Amino acid sequence: MELLELAQDVVRRAQAAGASDAECTMAEGDEFSANVRMRELENLKEAGSRGAGLRILIGKKTGASYTSDLSGEGIARLVESAIELAAITSEDPHAGLPGAAELGAIAGDLRLYSPDVAALQPELKIEMAKRAEAAALAADPRISNSEGASFDNHVGRHIFANSRGFAGEYRTSYCSLSTVPVAREGESMERDYWYTMARGFAGLESPEYVGRRAAERALRRLRPVKVETQRVPVVFEPRMAQTLLDSIFEAVHGTSIYRQESFLAGKLGEKVAGENVTVIDDGTLPGLFGTSPFDDEGVPSRRTPVIERGVLKSYLLNSYAARKLGMKTTGNASRGLTGNAGIGHGNFFLEKGVQAPEQIVAGVPNGFYVTELLGFGVNIVTGDYSRGAVGLWIRAGELAFAVSEVTIAGNLKEMLMNVEAVGSDLEFRGAVAAPTLKIGEMTVGGR
Repeated sequence: MELLELAQDVVRRAQAAGASDAECTMAEGDEFSANVRMRELENLKEAGSRGAGLRILIGKKTGASYTSDLSGEGIARLVESAIELAAITSEDPHAGLPGAAELGAIAGDLRLYSPDVAALQPELKIEMAKRAEAAALAADPRISNSEGASFDNHVGRHIFANSRGFAGEYRTSYCSLSTVPVAREGESMERDYWYTMARGFAGLESPEYVGRRAAERALRRLRPVKVETQRVPVVFEPRMAQTLLDSIFEAVHGTSIYRQESFLAGKLGEKVAGENVTVIDDGTLPGLFGTSPFDDEGVPSRRTPVIERGVLKSYLLNSYAARKLGMKTTGNASRGLTGNAGIGHGNFFLEKGVQAPEQIVAGVPNGFYVTELLGFGVNIVTGDYSRGAVGLWIRAGELAFAVSEVTIAGNLKEMLMNVEAVGSDLEFRGAVAAPTLKIGEMTVGGR
């Protein structure tokens, strides 16, 4: 039986066994990983997986189960386990599936699958990793060591069906290449990395570019100093600005909102950031990593402005959080094969600005350019922010010297209101993305 038919059959069996509603998620996939270090293959992994998850409701009671055994006996146990669990759980007045009118899928090719990934030979993947590491090692005599390089890829299929008449499936693929060189000068030793990721092999940056870029990043970190404690402008490079987007996502997450565990709870329609800040969640952008035709409850993916020109426009919700808050789902249900749906994002990003990153740096007479963050010092309830940081000091509009062993501190509420510049360098190397970002002033804690 085809997996989509099997998912629909599981739903029917669950209803026949007493479920008032049911939804079945199935997934299958193959993954590959090749890791090399110092030009030698260290390990190779190839694996396949296949499984099914069932969530059922008996009135307002919920039960969920999972199996990797898709035989008739395995499916029978899957249904039986979910029914048994629902019988012993407490009622939840907000439990339920989305309404039939909310279900659906985006039509057309979202370019989530590229057949060239499945066709790649292991020898080529290993060679790609070796070339990336070799390019890093050849970039400068000060790079004589490496933490390795890796090539990874995955192809998969996602299937979903429920008792409200929805059934859909889609295929995905991706591949990635990364390397981590180590630079040394005297007693100073530093590491950094670069990576590239795409839905199809043709979309990857070349191994030589990945290696050279990783080497440049490691070299510029050599001989870091610890600066005096001071309040200065802080510029986040794109992959560090991305971590601020992660914090914003946590703050607009429906669960954080209905539990009143977010500094953005109760702020809809209010100004929460500078006018140059627009944050979008968009699961419809073709070829990107947060794109899908429907969410994990069968609701169509969509574009949701979260913050628009500084004003908080929307939280991100699945149907459960929406019912708790008296709102509508935003199509952000997310889950694995088992349990209740959580809340995830599509392509969650800060819209790009007009300034090149070089222009932003050039406009800072004295400040800190952050290239790595350490620790988890972010309190989403209060907005308090304090993290260890590594980067480069900006002096007279230029990146002057490496800095380490400092902290940057502030409050997300003030930081968002104090965004002075947004770069034009937005790139998607994952489902969360941001361009270069300048915060007007933060405390940099050093000596």
